[in-house]
Amino acid sequence: MSPFATAADAEALERGARLTPSFDANGLVAAVLQHAETGEVLMVGWMNAEALARTLASGEVWFFSRSRGALWRKGETSGQVQKVAEARIDCDQDAVLVKVQPQGDGGVCHVGFRSCFYRVVGSDGTLAMQPEPPAAAADALARR
Repeated sequence: MSPFATAADAEALERGARLTPSFDANGLVAAVLQHAETGEVLMVGWMNAEALARTLASGEVWFFSRSRGALWRKGETSGQVQKVAEARIDCDQDAVLVKVQPQGDGGVCHVGFRSCFYRVVGSDGTLAMQPEPPAAAADALARR
C-alpha cells in the first residue's frame, strides 16, 4: 500500500498542496538527481512509493532497481551517498527532481565519473567524452 494519497482531480494534482505522485503502470516515477550547488544533472533513476517515502524521510536518496526488482540506497556500497537538499515534483507529479549534496568523493556515477552524463552524443551517433567542468563547478565540489 502506498503511503501517498491519490489526487482527487486534475486541479488537485497540478495545483494542490499535497504530494500525490502519479506512478506509472509499474509503480514508478522518474527521479532526476541534480547537484544542489552547481545545477549539474548527475543521474536519472526510478523510485517506487517506498523509495520516494524513504528519500523524503531519511534525507538520503533511495531508488528502485528495475533490473534487480529491489530498493537500494544510493551509495550504500560505493560511498556515493546523495544527501537531499531539496525535492521537487513536476506539474503532473510523475517525475521527481532531487537536488543533492554528493558525499564520498563528490561523484555519483557507478563507473567513476562525477555525473552519469559524461558523454556527448554527436549528430552521427558517435559519443565523445564531455570536457572537464568549468573551474567554478570543480571548485564548488572541492570545497565540500
